[in-house]
Amino acid sequence: MINKTAPLALSAILSVSVIGQAQADKLDEIISSGTLRCAVTLDFPPMGFRDDNNQPAGFDVDYCNDLANVLEVDAEIVETPFPDRIPALVSGRADVIVASTSDTLGRAKTVGMTIPYFAFQMVVLTREDTGVEGYDDLHGRPVGNTSGTYEAMALEEDVDEWGDGSFRAYQTQNDTILAVAQGHIDATVVTNTVASSTLESGKYEGLKIAGEAPYVIDYVSLAANRTEYGLLNYLNLFVNQQVRTGRYAELYDKWVGGEPVDLTVPHVYY
Repeated sequence: MINKTAPLALSAILSVSVIGQAQADKLDEIISSGTLRCAVTLDFPPMGFRDDNNQPAGFDVDYCNDLANVLEVDAEIVETPFPDRIPALVSGRADVIVASTSDTLGRAKTVGMTIPYFAFQMVVLTREDTGVEGYDDLHGRPVGNTSGTYEAMALEEDVDEWGDGSFRAYQTQNDTILAVAQGHIDATVVTNTVASSTLESGKYEGLKIAGEAPYVIDYVSLAANRTEYGLLNYLNLFVNQQVRTGRYAELYDKWVGGEPVDLTVPHVYY
């Protein structure tokens, strides 16, 4: 005799199991583990760098610590060069990217990106002896940038369109700036924060800022795995509360100085 209730019972068990699996997400795992692993780039001052004691410091490091605090877990900084940010997340070495990552549509095909938590203006960084006084002077010159960054993609695209000069990609921000200082390339495009920090450091003599680059404001986001909706929703709310509690302005003043850049886009709801 066929037991008609057995398939129904098995179906119910499987349904409960599937629902349980669907409810558990990365946010639960982070809280349960007691540790939040943040992918942070540490050669991008003042956003991320190592201090005199070789400890991670900067805006992004503080931001990761703030997120860990509200989650009531410990923060772990996973040092990742710019090209390694997304691989670190996808491979499971990090839970969240807190590394000044531009919110491009291309990246959003691979990872889930939050509302902007910071915004940059772009400037030309060159040597005083190059004769470069602005972005238009980069035509026909050897230029370069840090692989995988927004400004690298924009600069390389312009060099290709100009049809003259050359573009070189470097692994880290320090490598790019050193290439300018040593004369391997004539100029690069960096964020206003990096340019100011570089000149203030005194490590590279003879460098100067030669005006703004004609790029749109670079809005950057936190990022998590694309399907982790619970975590992404939490991160969006966290960014919102960082702004409305004044913590964003506090960190901006601490690491950059002055009034924070507005994170909203005119006529667009974030």
